[in-house]
Amino acid sequence: VGHDLLQRFYDTGDLDALNTAVQKFQEVVNLTPQDHPDRAGWLHDFAVSVRNRYQRLGDVKDLEAAVEKFQEAVDLTPVDHPDRAGRLQSVAKSFGDWYQRLGELKDLEAALKMSQEAIDLTPVDHPDRGSRLQSLAACFGNRYRRLGDLKDLDTTIQKLQEAVDLIPSDLIGRARQLKNLSTALIDRYQRLGELKDVEAALQRDKEALDLIPVDHPDRADQLRCLAVSSMSRYWRLGQLKDLETVVQISEQVVDLTPSDHPEWAGRLQNLATSLGARYRRLGELRDLEATVQKWEQTVDLTPADHPERAVRLQYLAESLNDRYQRLSNLKDLEAAVQKIQEAVHLTPTDHPDRAGRLQGLAMSLGSRYQRLGELKDLEGALKRDQEAVDLTPTDHPQRADRLQSLARSLGNRYQRLEELKDLQAALQSDQEAVDLTPPDHSERARRLQGLATSFSSWYKRFQNPKDLRLVHTYYDDSFNTQASSDPEPSWNAALKWASFSKEFHPAYCSTAYSAAFNLLPQLLWMGHSIRVRQDAIHRLDIGNTASAATRISLTLSDPISAIQFFEQGLATTFQQMLQLRPDLDRLPPDYAQKLEKLSYELYCGITDNPSKVARERQELLQDIRRQPGLEHFLLPEPYSVLCQASQGGPVVMLNSHEDGCDGIIILNSTLDPVHVALPTVTLDTLKFQKKILKELLRHCNVRAHLLTWLWNNIVEPIYQVLASVSNFHKSDFPQTDFKQHDIHKGRLWWLPSGSFTGLPLHACPQTDDFIHSYTATLGSLLEAQAKKPVTTQHKMGVVGVTHTGLHRENYLEGVEQEVQKICAVIKDPNLECIKGEQATPTVAQNLLQNCSWVHLACHGTQDLMEPAKSRLLLYGGTLELETILRMPLSNAEFVFLAACQTAMGDAALVNESFHLGGGFIAAGFRGAIGTLWSMNDEDGPTVAETVYSHLFRDGRQPQASDAAEALQL
Repeated sequence: VGHDLLQRFYDTGDLDALNTAVQKFQEVVNLTPQDHPDRAGWLHDFAVSVRNRYQRLGDVKDLEAAVEKFQEAVDLTPVDHPDRAGRLQSVAKSFGDWYQRLGELKDLEAALKMSQEAIDLTPVDHPDRGSRLQSLAACFGNRYRRLGDLKDLDTTIQKLQEAVDLIPSDLIGRARQLKNLSTALIDRYQRLGELKDVEAALQRDKEALDLIPVDHPDRADQLRCLAVSSMSRYWRLGQLKDLETVVQISEQVVDLTPSDHPEWAGRLQNLATSLGARYRRLGELRDLEATVQKWEQTVDLTPADHPERAVRLQYLAESLNDRYQRLSNLKDLEAAVQKIQEAVHLTPTDHPDRAGRLQGLAMSLGSRYQRLGELKDLEGALKRDQEAVDLTPTDHPQRADRLQSLARSLGNRYQRLEELKDLQAALQSDQEAVDLTPPDHSERARRLQGLATSFSSWYKRFQNPKDLRLVHTYYDDSFNTQASSDPEPSWNAALKWASFSKEFHPAYCSTAYSAAFNLLPQLLWMGHSIRVRQDAIHRLDIGNTASAATRISLTLSDPISAIQFFEQGLATTFQQMLQLRPDLDRLPPDYAQKLEKLSYELYCGITDNPSKVARERQELLQDIRRQPGLEHFLLPEPYSVLCQASQGGPVVMLNSHEDGCDGIIILNSTLDPVHVALPTVTLDTLKFQKKILKELLRHCNVRAHLLTWLWNNIVEPIYQVLASVSNFHKSDFPQTDFKQHDIHKGRLWWLPSGSFTGLPLHACPQTDDFIHSYTATLGSLLEAQAKKPVTTQHKMGVVGVTHTGLHRENYLEGVEQEVQKICAVIKDPNLECIKGEQATPTVAQNLLQNCSWVHLACHGTQDLMEPAKSRLLLYGGTLELETILRMPLSNAEFVFLAACQTAMGDAALVNESFHLGGGFIAAGFRGAIGTLWSMNDEDGPTVAETVYSHLFRDGRQPQASDAAEALQL
């Protein structure tokens, strides 16, 4: 009965069956006399069941009982007995369990001795020889991990391969041996760094998984092993698909593991590791928070005397340090220092993992030095880094990383004390780190950047032109090698390069900033929500970086590069939304179909795994760009394309930076762009004028002196350049009715950035030859111009909401009159008008999808914390910008947002155009009218009547391109 119950546990994991088996075997032992010839066998069976329960529940009392009974069984078994080898193997496994639990070397040596004796007693053709070889290999593997002797690791792999060869290919036992062999191969990879070991391990893992039924208790552990191997390949090659596999498998393993399982903590550990790696790759804060939470949970589950406690404390400290770097909370940093100090304290001086933990302590102390500036922390970091390097063999794959960490500490001390010996040592360490890193390694870029940083300090000290060339060479090489698995440090390195170049060699600034902007697809991963991407834009200061790149290019008399940088840094999430509606006509049908499907899934948010879809889309784009003629498909457009945005009138780009403010005018596609310096405009004056504007708007009074300042300092210098260039446009503005209003020069497009945004530039001229419009980017203007107008009869939709039914204080007095005037002007039987209680979010969504022209007379609110949550206030609910962006709007032509603040963006993301008006453009509308601030209730009906009277004059079909002209009148 006991054997049957134990087999049921093996097959199904039934814990009740195991407990009953233990009980039955205990009864058998109790009933057996001391001198009975079968007592040894029954003691062994009882010990097997108790050890299985220990492995399932982790109760040390079960392990003590198992060791005692196994040892008694061996003592009762004659030396020449055929079962002695099997019983020696069992007691060896129990001593191995003791070692895993307490970490005492004597238990490991005892296990190894008994395993070797078991093998010596086992004939080469014995059916159990394979499992006994595996037990012996496990002992050698544990000793390698404890003492770091490569001979033990080689012996482990040799014994495991021999064991695998002895077991038929269709048995669960073979799967277990393959799993153990994979683990040993990963150990060797981590020691020697040879990629072939990772590939071999993955091959064994997949073969083993194929042998294990889906409902078998061993499946979770085999999946865990596959995750570990995949993680190793990710660390080496930096391929996102490996990381996605690891996270997915690790989550599956945790789901398959009961919370009272002794391996629960270890499996949480694997999940925490993978989530931490994904955070460092993609930067999503929720991954970081989950990482910290799971490491804390893992540590809490680990007894104080457990040998795994040190490694779990180490990684908890690392995740806390990551959170400190992200959120700057000093409590996280202090906790990180405390945890890693405890991990080092728990690690014996001869332990092979001590070097890694010392490096972790150095990293946390270095972070605290950077925060608090205390020299003792810097000295402590340097001491631990040096100790870590000294403990690391010269052929160890982690030596390069530890050398770079040492170089960073030396560089910090050089910056503090300016002692040349520190800089020399930093250079030497960085150079050795680069020399030790294979060309295809995901960390090579970071190590080249570290070397470039050290050489930049050397050049600043000695001003040797040869060193200047080396700085640029190493930086340049770093951005032309295998991409790093963590793009944010590379972004920071590119900005360091640009800053260095600005001071010492400005001609290289363009190269440095280009390297930075090439990282944007990784930094602003399309698999992330809009909120996460906008958080990254703010955190990485992408807008200011674009302004700096634009400014230095203008300083170097390179307005074309300035325009390209300006465009790349503007409205990045906006531009990404446009990329999800690509022009597919250039693509072969199979590519077009695949790209349309993946883009649609991301655009509409209809996938459960957006990161996977984004990665597949990125891989598809890389494949498309390998095709002749498609090398630049959906990459940032060159100036030769961007300048076409001026076909409807000159475009004025306004750039604000602490070094100076400038205008750039694109006159047309044939004339060179014109740089207009604005010497009287500074960031401070712009901020002051915006403050004045804000105060005046509170009183609904934009006073003349503000408009005068804008005219004198910004708009008039632009107009002077336009007046000095004859025939900048192909022809005079053709509409004679506008000439009657003294409008002779057509359309002028404003493209403000930074502190220029939100200023009423269009309202400055007292008399004006131009019709003014605003655009978020040159690309969005190009798309609007290229988009074919709807050829079918336009359908007009009007939404009027006087109040939401929830907040009567938001009552809009003029809505009824506004809607009536629109209906009176249009007189179209296809006009769809919803108002009052009809104007719910759901009905409004349907109207947006069915109509090409939409008028929204309702309140709108701007969410400054989460711009994508900005919303229209409708009856009984809201319609958020993020929802609008996900809607398929194939008929979209034009939207009039007669609502408050529908063109006012987030002050922290001024370059993103992420207001409601810009959002409708990103969603697919060719044009939009929005409000920068609140207007009087009586003004809304008047403006709407004027605009629609012109657009629908003489019964003609309205054109989106005429809207600004109608508004000007």
